[in-house]
Amino acid sequence: MNPRSWSYRTGFLLGFVACIGLLAFALYAQYVLGMSPCPLCVLQRIAFLFMALFFLIGGIHAPVGSGRWVYTGLVVLGALGGIATAGRHLWLQSLPPDLVPSCGPGIGYLFDAFPLATMLHKVFTGSGECATVEPILGLPMPAWTLIWFIALAALAVVVSLRRSRA
Repeated sequence: MNPRSWSYRTGFLLGFVACIGLLAFALYAQYVLGMSPCPLCVLQRIAFLFMALFFLIGGIHAPVGSGRWVYTGLVVLGALGGIATAGRHLWLQSLPPDLVPSCGPGIGYLFDAFPLATMLHKVFTGSGECATVEPILGLPMPAWTLIWFIALAALAVVVSLRRSRA
């Protein structure tokens, strides 16, 4: 099917389902495959949750005209945050072993102990656990999330560009 022929509502609800499916797979990878999420993985999950929320609200509301760009902008904002996080994660994974930062505290501790700006700085500085590469179908998890962030942002824009029938 051609996404350009989908209605705004259909596209956004499919985006919501995709985000929830990706989050479900992340939980499967964590609890069944034993892949512990690092702080950057957790931030990527938060970005998918943010996108899922606005895909759902936009799909239910399905505004016409310029109102649809509010939801599209919020979805793209979440995707941009996810793209930045996944890009940083891939960069950390590409470092030679002697340049990998040492392991730091978990993200739960960072949220509790530091203000948001300090916590984000510490997370994006990275830690050794973020440099561990565990491939799925030949690509590391952050490469897959990067692909999905781009695809879902593109979906939101494509369905928003389509004229409504109202």
